[in-house]
Amino acid sequence: MRRVEFIDADCGIEQALGVLTDWWTFLVVRDVAGGVTRFEALQRTLGVSRRALTERLSALVEHGVLRRVAYSEHPPRYDYLLTPKGEGLLPVLVALQDWGTRHVLGDGSLTASARPASAEHHRVHALVGRQVLAEISGWTVLYFFPGAFAPGAPDYPPGWADIPGAPGCTLESMTYAARAADFAAAGAEIKGVSTQRPDQLAAFATHAGLPFPLICDVDGRLAAGLRLPTFRVAGVDRFKRVTLLADPTATIRAVQFPVTDPAASVTEMLDQVRALVT
Repeated sequence: MRRVEFIDADCGIEQALGVLTDWWTFLVVRDVAGGVTRFEALQRTLGVSRRALTERLSALVEHGVLRRVAYSEHPPRYDYLLTPKGEGLLPVLVALQDWGTRHVLGDGSLTASARPASAEHHRVHALVGRQVLAEISGWTVLYFFPGAFAPGAPDYPPGWADIPGAPGCTLESMTYAARAADFAAAGAEIKGVSTQRPDQLAAFATHAGLPFPLICDVDGRLAAGLRLPTFRVAGVDRFKRVTLLADPTATIRAVQFPVTDPAASVTEMLDQVRALVT
């Protein structure tokens, strides 16, 4: 793989591009973050030649972005996993996806929702059959929300109420709380997920009296791994509202997106649970 010489040794952008040399390299990191960790699977999903993939994997290992973990000795076979250095790229992947969705695929408008026929809609609904990169012990409803705050906490970002799809997080969470016993009776637990800080989520959960946990994805593991739709406001990447139903093997079995009526979506998801959980 051709190496590019950079002039400015003090520029972090130029030095980063010395590691992430081309778009194939970005896509390798994207797919490894999404759980595609073996050579044959990466080649199949990317459609790249064996030589090109070997070069990029070797370079990423050399630069400490990926590490190799053997899963077979004869013949030697490896999983390629992100190192802490590689995990530092997750927010970059999230930002690139948001920029591409908003400014390349979209018209540049800031929105926390999506059209039913949009690229985001197709990408999220294609998650059915994928595995969630999170701890799942049984049937689980994962509802991803932009942000909710307890009284007295920092105010919502400026213009929050004017962003399509952003308001309604408190209503959604409290509706799930009110129906938690119904979900439990149907055989599913509930977890909320946001990119808010842990202290903000804990304060909101206490204020709302939520009988289920809220998961912090501030590092972008789920956002990047599942390529979930996000939007950026006040310097923070936030989830667009989406709900996933995962089975005990952590496989996604149902998706809600876009969620345009937060309260009604809870009843719709409960119907999904009752239909799928036996």
